[in-house]
Amino acid sequence: WLDHLVELGVTGLLLGPVFESGSHGYDVVDPLRIDRRLGKEEDLVRLIDECHQRSLRVGLDVVFNHVGRGHAFFVDVLQNGRESSRSDWFHIDFDRQGHDGFRYTNFEGHGQLVKLNHANDQVLDWAVDVARHWLDRGVDALRLDAAYAIPAAFLAAFESRVRAMRPDLLLIGEVIHGDYVAIAKASRLNAVTQYELWKAIWSSLNERNFYELAHALERHVDFCRQFVPWNFVGNHDTTRIASKLVDRRHLPHALAILFTIPGIPAVYAGDEQGAEGIKYDREGGDAEIRRPLPYQPAELAGDGLLIWQMHRDLIAVRRARPWLADGALKVTQLANRSIAFEVRSQQSLLVTVLNTDDRPVPCTVPPGLVPVAGHAVARPAATELPAQGWGIWASA
Repeated sequence: WLDHLVELGVTGLLLGPVFESGSHGYDVVDPLRIDRRLGKEEDLVRLIDECHQRSLRVGLDVVFNHVGRGHAFFVDVLQNGRESSRSDWFHIDFDRQGHDGFRYTNFEGHGQLVKLNHANDQVLDWAVDVARHWLDRGVDALRLDAAYAIPAAFLAAFESRVRAMRPDLLLIGEVIHGDYVAIAKASRLNAVTQYELWKAIWSSLNERNFYELAHALERHVDFCRQFVPWNFVGNHDTTRIASKLVDRRHLPHALAILFTIPGIPAVYAGDEQGAEGIKYDREGGDAEIRRPLPYQPAELAGDGLLIWQMHRDLIAVRRARPWLADGALKVTQLANRSIAFEVRSQQSLLVTVLNTDDRPVPCTVPPGLVPVAGHAVARPAATELPAQGWGIWASA
């Protein structure tokens, strides 16, 4: 799998929850111990070493918003009530009767997820100690689960202390809703998940309404001035992009957007071979989108090779132009079923044109650009983009 990542062209591996938990990994009961279903700490250290030998950075998904009911700190409260030394680690009302003899604040209605009291300095010390443990073992990045639900002051204090340990540490905040800019600025996180753009990508393609995408790209420009957007078309909490799109012919269009806009593009494992799966709004509804990966990448999907090659080629376009990460983005052509946007640096330019119409559309590209992907390569002299076509042109 690691060689598969190298061949694909990615630069890092962000692991899902790997700590001891009661079920799906986000109800952590011991963040200093690897989930016994996955292996031992030495296995993770070996994986990190193997990644570093291949110039791949490694990130961990950490949960500091809540813990599972089986965490030793909450078990102590269950056993000792008001006398527990951990009772002020959580939001507990001992004067209200509940199933446990008291009431506690959970996370978004999930009783198995016990919300931490971030006003307690000991909780901050604990989070920093957990981070230190894994940074000492070579971890390069941390994804902070449910960062939007954690007080920004807590995140800022956490950032300051872990940054002192690893100045080059990448901190990614999961922000599903709320004021992205305010959260990013106050918390001092490096990157924030760009759910607004994720929705606009698949929705504009399904509805054939690129005005929605254009609006999202305008907001994306504003976001880029304040923080680094973590861009994606799928993750472990969303329906797979291959299943989300009504017309599978639009998968290249979604990927062309992902890999040519400013920010950090991320690929959810399996999407690079067209894995399918629907997320349902019910208990266990994410099972389809979190299926275990096979032992060999080639076992993923029957038509996966073509989709994998598409990812590889677009990642190569991206890596050859690192300036895209913080380039200036602007929509230059817009209709319901076609859009063109450019990304500029001081000396370079890249233009992406997309067409979801069943008819060709005129395609005007600034002189001096060369075709680098899509129908731009297949028909370099054409002045129009074919039906359902897409193309990318860039400075020579």
